[in-house]
Amino acid sequence: MNNIPKYTAEFEQFINTKNYNFVGREFVFSAIKNFINQYDRGYFTIIGDPGIGKSAIIAHYVSQNSGVVYYNVEIAGKNHVEEFFTNIGTQLIEIAKNKGSANITANFSDFTTEGSGFLSLLLQQISDRLHPDQRLIITIDGCDRIDINNQPRGSNIFYLPRYLPEKVYFILTRRPFLTDKSGLLIETPAQCLDLSNYQEKNRADIQEYIKNYLNKSSHSVDASAASHRVRRFSEDKNTKDVSLNLIEKGFDDDETNFLYVREILAAINEDIYPENLQIYYQNHLDKINLVTSKQQAIGLQVLNILVQEQSTSIETLAQRLDTDEYEIKVILDKWREFLHLKSIATEIYYSLYHASFCDWLSQKIESKF
Repeated sequence: MNNIPKYTAEFEQFINTKNYNFVGREFVFSAIKNFINQYDRGYFTIIGDPGIGKSAIIAHYVSQNSGVVYYNVEIAGKNHVEEFFTNIGTQLIEIAKNKGSANITANFSDFTTEGSGFLSLLLQQISDRLHPDQRLIITIDGCDRIDINNQPRGSNIFYLPRYLPEKVYFILTRRPFLTDKSGLLIETPAQCLDLSNYQEKNRADIQEYIKNYLNKSSHSVDASAASHRVRRFSEDKNTKDVSLNLIEKGFDDDETNFLYVREILAAINEDIYPENLQIYYQNHLDKINLVTSKQQAIGLQVLNILVQEQSTSIETLAQRLDTDEYEIKVILDKWREFLHLKSIATEIYYSLYHASFCDWLSQKIESKF
């Protein structure tokens, strides 16, 4: 499909930014390719912690594969279904006309009427005109940020189709979520790739990222020296305690979070805690407070224990707070995207998704945010 569709300027800028210094992730691209080869249509979902590189993966994918439809929910104002249909509809109509469907009208209000089927109609028209070796691939980055408040209860996020025509694929990214809260009811082939199941490959890609970053920064330091360099910075600079707590950890062999590594590398020669990281974590905290605003008092106590204990069970939390286990579970379920879950014997243990976020929260709690 050549270079159609064309992306908006803000999407192009986001793709270019995220694609800069991109490395690895071949296991993800191989999984996508295998899914497309195995099924004649379907939904492929990439699941991962905040900052693990989901947006960069999609950005690199569309930059390497012409004709892929792209939408990013993370950009301000893009989390509403009306904006989604206006943008995605423009791209799909452009493709449909390029494939010979000349009589398509761009009445985007038809998109937002539940059950209108206009999106499905467009997809079908494009599907019918694809050559046997062609595929229509639509990527949606950041599905966890979609605002579903202005959609009828029970409708698919962004009214995504329950059924797909042949040769049509959606590639989605999202943070960890409860299975029954996916926001999707579909009857078509589907597969999820959880990045947390590929820790060794994630670590290898992080090390390669550090090498590339240091090389591009004209530093003759290999990846094994990155941790030393970060620790040396913390010793030489008179930084705040929160910055020291974060930076002194360096990049150990278990590090898999690209955003954390990127911001710390960029702040090596600065005297302050990375500003972008502070903003990012504050956004986390704002969402944590928002989704449990009706349970604010007990929510703060649960968060405080998670920061101190770092790994604990619902039973332990309920006992320490002298409250019902169900109330604790409701809170933790709402925070699912920021938590790691580990099964030990018959219990599930919860912990915050990254040590640096835990350190930052500790400081916020001490200052009685």
